[in-house]
Amino acid sequence: MLTYQRKPISLSLISTDLPIWSIVKTSATLYHKDRDKFHILLHEPAITDTKVSYTDELPILPTAAKPRLLWLEVSLSRIIMTMQGNGKYSYRHVWQTGVYGICRYWLQDDSLNLHHQLQLRNFTRNLQVLGKPIPDYLRLEYELWSQQLRMGHYVLELEIHQ
Repeated sequence: MLTYQRKPISLSLISTDLPIWSIVKTSATLYHKDRDKFHILLHEPAITDTKVSYTDELPILPTAAKPRLLWLEVSLSRIIMTMQGNGKYSYRHVWQTGVYGICRYWLQDDSLNLHHQLQLRNFTRNLQVLGKPIPDYLRLEYELWSQQLRMGHYVLELEIHQ
């Protein structure tokens, strides 16, 4: 059974031990795939760097970036988040409570020929999906690891507004 709805959402990522905080407010499309399985699709705003010209101290406007598709596959026990679409940077995270999951990042150069892959691990401490029949709140607490080095504790929250 595949049904969909368009809803406003708030997606936030916060580090509890590093100075990282980000929030996105936009609209997303929710697909009810199966019993307790959902897909949530949204366009992630582009990350732009503002460059400063030192000759005249005026900011140089960044070029428009391609929209990036953020896709979450949600069930009560697992979340998979994939970002793709801008041609230079993509990632995929797999989270499951009490399990070391995989985080993969792909980087491409300007010619789009050469690409590099970076793989990290995450440990999911808590996964909460609330709301029936369609979720309206999701909270994910996890640690990010590179081999034996812990790279921070993070909280990802998704609120689906009615």
